[in-house]
Amino acid sequence: SSVGTMDINVGGGTNSLSQWVSKIRCNTDNSAANYMMAFANASDSTMGSIQTDGSNASYNTSSDYRLKENVVDLTDAIDRVKTLKPKRFNFKANPSKTQDGFLAHEITAVPEAVNGTKDATETYTDDKGDEQTRISPQQLDQSKLVPLLTKALQEAITKIETLEAKVKTLEDA
Repeated sequence: SSVGTMDINVGGGTNSLSQWVSKIRCNTDNSAANYMMAFANASDSTMGSIQTDGSNASYNTSSDYRLKENVVDLTDAIDRVKTLKPKRFNFKANPSKTQDGFLAHEITAVPEAVNGTKDATETYTDDKGDEQTRISPQQLDQSKLVPLLTKALQEAITKIETLEAKVKTLEDA
């Protein structure tokens, strides 16, 4: 029996302002965790997935402790966060939409979050058969910044609590 469908170029979005290019739909019990897409390594072990419970989508990557070694606590997270350079910008393809984000090549504190090489280009053959060159843009997985940001916040909380205790001691004296 079929547990889902995949539609490509069928139009019709969730409202009059959107159009689906592709859609993966689950036809089973919505309360169960359903894999909409799974990513596996060469031995067919799942390394990531997109799942839904009928209400939410979860974008998952492997995080099981049994897959990891040399695990140590993060340190100096505040100093590393200070190197991040958040920006406000618009993409050239959508000049009317301003947003917050980063420039991938400036993310040195979490190099594993950046994919691609700064200023890289690639050669391709266009529809006329002519060879062309285009940018090969760097990409950023912003979710990989979360552990560093979490640890920096924890470090800041510890500093605040220490300062609050010192202030209380001075006030009580």
